[in-house]
Amino acid sequence: MSAEAALSHLECPQCGQQFDADRLQTFCEQCPSPLYTRYDLTSVKRRLDRDDISNRGSGIWRWAELLPVRQEQYRLTLGEGDTPLLPAKNLAGSLGLKHLYIKDESSNPTASFKARGLCVAVARAMELGVSEFVIPTAGNAGGALAFYAARAGARSHVYMPVDSPRANQEEVQASGADLRLVEGLINDAARQAKADAAGQDWFDVSTFKEPYRVEGKKTMGLELAEAFGWDLPDVIVYPTGGGTPGWSGCGRHSPNSKSWAGSGANAPGW
Repeated sequence: MSAEAALSHLECPQCGQQFDADRLQTFCEQCPSPLYTRYDLTSVKRRLDRDDISNRGSGIWRWAELLPVRQEQYRLTLGEGDTPLLPAKNLAGSLGLKHLYIKDESSNPTASFKARGLCVAVARAMELGVSEFVIPTAGNAGGALAFYAARAGARSHVYMPVDSPRANQEEVQASGADLRLVEGLINDAARQAKADAAGQDWFDVSTFKEPYRVEGKKTMGLELAEAFGWDLPDVIVYPTGGGTPGWSGCGRHSPNSKSWAGSGANAPGW
């Protein structure tokens, strides 16, 4: 893909301070707040048509102009994105809705939407010179980091509570990552990861600590807009863990809404 990223700069949404996007950044320490990525949308509008994106191959990198990785060689992939949007007719009927769809994120590599965010975060960090990563996790994010770091030829250190699901532990180990089990909860894992990373050249890609995971996650919203003919549903239900936004913008809400789209990351029965 020869698409050129329209990356402009990073910005703190709280104080408005701008940061150089071509230097490795973490978060705004003054606020503190995660940094948001800004793009030259005027140039994108001038040189790109929506149909051009729809006619490209599948995967999140068909949105390359609106993602932060400049060089094609760093746009690593395991086949993430373009997950199915499934009609949930039975559930819609029981809720009194005319249209209900669930975006099934379990078909992503490592079986969750975390694949989108970690794919972009690892790719951009590698482009900026990172070769070793660390993350505290309860499961899915650690598996995603482990596999994308392995795909990129980088090292990763994953800290999990000792009682994390065995499947997640084995997933991390299967990738060749350094898995470290910690007594306690995820905050204890985070504390240990921070202590061990001190003085090491490890880049922390945990929630709120870097700008680019959200950029991968926002492709869910772009795919929804495309699937609905660029007319978003009245309501979008998005289950969250750390609470990072999943996409740019949100659906319109109406008290009499009969159209919904949900994420299948933690979706109820259909």
